[in-house]
Amino acid sequence: MMTEYESTTPFDYDSLVTPVYDHNVQIFTSHFVPVLYSLVFIFGLLGNALVVLVLIRYKKLKSMTDIYLLNLALSDLLFIFSLPFWAYSAADEWIFGKAMCKIFAGIYQAGFFSGSFFIILLTIDRYLAIVHPVFAQKARTVVYGILTSLIAWFVALSASVPELLFLQVEKQHEKCTCLLHYPIATAKVWKQFLNSMMFLLGIVIPWVILVFCYVQIIKILMRDMNRRKMKAIRLIFVIMILFSLLWMPYNIAVLLNTFDGLCNQDGGCSNKLLLAVNVTQVIAMSHCCINPVIYAFVGEKFRRHLCILWQKYMACYLCKICPGRYHPNLERSTSYSMTTSQHDVSTGL
Repeated sequence: MMTEYESTTPFDYDSLVTPVYDHNVQIFTSHFVPVLYSLVFIFGLLGNALVVLVLIRYKKLKSMTDIYLLNLALSDLLFIFSLPFWAYSAADEWIFGKAMCKIFAGIYQAGFFSGSFFIILLTIDRYLAIVHPVFAQKARTVVYGILTSLIAWFVALSASVPELLFLQVEKQHEKCTCLLHYPIATAKVWKQFLNSMMFLLGIVIPWVILVFCYVQIIKILMRDMNRRKMKAIRLIFVIMILFSLLWMPYNIAVLLNTFDGLCNQDGGCSNKLLLAVNVTQVIAMSHCCINPVIYAFVGEKFRRHLCILWQKYMACYLCKICPGRYHPNLERSTSYSMTTSQHDVSTGL
């Protein structure tokens, strides 16, 4: 195998668990990475599952925004689904075989791409609702929401396919790893092409669209400033800053490796860069915990539905534990949701 293929450097873009041999980096990877992956999995699963439950149970997917929020939550759930397996691999080694290596890497890639695409679609949805409200009445329909979502998933899955062709399971330093192995003759070209594609689709294009759309939205909101609009503008800056802080450091570190910016002649990269990639990778993964907060939980109507959901199911749980002490008025909660659901204060944000 090693005579036919050239093993990539330990931190290719989608090599989720990197085989590192520096002592400090190895300690971080084997001890801290599994814990951090587990935390991202738990909080990401909880937050996105609540988004899916509220959208399906209460909001009934009656708008384009609801369709995009649902798909963003599903893409985040898809993204984190493989994290327990990568956490185990970081702590020990890859024991799940070649087929699962390709499957889970594909799931991770599809979740990454689709998450970026649905953030783009949500941004455009807000842009149309605020900057072009007349056109938005015709364009922001459930049908168009489903159609564009299907296109986004198709592109995400298509973009995930190329790297699956090169994934292999191989023993290095007595441990099995799930890594990319490019053909020697075209290794550098493939590596630069695929990582550049991910940087372009995952960072550059979303960032350009975010900046353009939100600048136009801010211009509209500032025409007649009030407290609610100031809150919306602050949220815009939070979204843009978080997107940059979570994804930009990791992508920059990967690009430095991809184009051999800080690498030695033998292909081994500096330990500082290797540690930076591992740290920023975990930071980037935390986006699936933050997305439910900045895209769903900030909405007043969504929080109202979440409170009703909590009261209903928590009340049922408490009734089973203490049937003589806790008697919730679920009818009042239902009535509240019916009378207040018409007052959605969000302005596309």
